[in-house]
Amino acid sequence: MIKLLKTSLVAIALIALYAPNVQAQTTIEEQLLNEFRALRRIVEGVSRTFDQVIKRVDDLMWYEMLGDIAQVDRVRLTGPTRVPADPNNRFAANPVQFVSYVIIPRSVDQNKKYPLIVLPHSGVPGGFSTFYAHIVRELIAQEYIVIAAEYRNNPGSGGAFEVGLENEDVFASRNHMVETYPIVDPNRVGIMGWSQGGMISMMNILTYPDKYNCAFAGVPLLDLETQFASQSPSSSNFSAKIEPGQTRTSPSTYAKNLNKPLLIHNNMNGDEVFVKEVQMMTDSLRRYNKSFEYKVLEDYPGGESSNWIDSGKNTEFRFAIHKFLEKYLNPPKPFKSHADMRKAAYRFN
Repeated sequence: MIKLLKTSLVAIALIALYAPNVQAQTTIEEQLLNEFRALRRIVEGVSRTFDQVIKRVDDLMWYEMLGDIAQVDRVRLTGPTRVPADPNNRFAANPVQFVSYVIIPRSVDQNKKYPLIVLPHSGVPGGFSTFYAHIVRELIAQEYIVIAAEYRNNPGSGGAFEVGLENEDVFASRNHMVETYPIVDPNRVGIMGWSQGGMISMMNILTYPDKYNCAFAGVPLLDLETQFASQSPSSSNFSAKIEPGQTRTSPSTYAKNLNKPLLIHNNMNGDEVFVKEVQMMTDSLRRYNKSFEYKVLEDYPGGESSNWIDSGKNTEFRFAIHKFLEKYLNPPKPFKSHADMRKAAYRFN
């Protein structure tokens, strides 16, 4: 007992002796941590500003690359509330704002109606940029009107990507055009996209089948369980909570709903979207006896962006996409040849 008491007294003495130093050390660490946090906020702010500057420069490039044939506008729209809504935020139930690009041919007649192309971009998150300029020029040359949603949480907007709600933002953009632009023909609306944009195209035509006339999906990301499992451990942990092909954001879940023309392009050398994903979708469609067109690209460069490569080798596939859309949307000035298409995109054939 006495030995234990002596030990306790020694411990108390040591604590009393070194406590001021420990407290000083703790204070220094707290100061450094606070300074680090402040510096991180500054860096994050600069990064967001940098993203916004890059975005604004690219916006100016749209006018340079399309100004001769089209009017380009940025409109601010709203999509559904965040999921799940934050119960501690009284504004959480408010619709989420996002930007869409409206691109209209300068040749349109205000007294006529024109077909609409809904063009969701790729990337999670990504952005609608002049990467798409040549395909947009091709669409404008045929007198399609184009709407491209810069759906929530893209570069410069901040925040975390909300899986699934990009589909609703794209659909809201489609509705905005049909409801507010008299020159848009609601009976001639198509949707087209690549990679993530291909997935969104599929989701829209499967979940809103009466609102679109046709869809094209190029090397589409079609199953999030497969996609997440191939990425980081954190993504894999998330994917373990959902069944393959049975997530709300996987088009395979809705394959039975297809009742409109659909063209799917796959690429055997895709480096982000796996052949297995697209095959899961085509298998589901066949299981429900759905009619669709399917083309597999063999050894074509570009992976998910193979149709966008500017070399002549990919001209035939781009031309095939336009001819598919033409059958169901009847553009006023359809392409008659590959040369017409290339001249529209590059101003030379």
